[in-house]
Amino acid sequence: MTDESTRPTDPEAPRTVRMPWSAHVAPQIRRTLVDDLTGLGVSAQVIDEAEIVVAELVSNALRHARPLTDGTLRVRWKTKAGVVEVEVSDGGGPSTPRPAPPALWSSSGRGLRIVRSLAHEWGVADEKHGRTVWASLGGPSRRRTH
Repeated sequence: MTDESTRPTDPEAPRTVRMPWSAHVAPQIRRTLVDDLTGLGVSAQVIDEAEIVVAELVSNALRHARPLTDGTLRVRWKTKAGVVEVEVSDGGGPSTPRPAPPALWSSSGRGLRIVRSLAHEWGVADEKHGRTVWASLGGPSRRRTH
């Protein structure tokens, strides 16, 4: 995992990590996020929500998309006034991420419904070389879906 963080000099600067396209490093991403947000004094509730959202977004990317052109998955977050925005970027997939309809007996398909229930806002941004799914936690965000 590579760390492209600028956080030490600016507490509101985005923190970015890239991970190899493998589920084995997902726990490390969650720990890095939790440690960083804890150090910034973000509330425990928002940290818990951000950890769940990142876990769901990473899992969805690994399951339904392709890696970025460098073979990685990018996770980025930033904080401002108690609001945490997280985003996961991948190489895109065959369909646009949407919450699955509720299914009583399904063992999967709940990830984006969980994200939607925890986030004040969330969205999907298609980009030239992939896709980013983002969520805002802990308060209203100025960021809007397209």
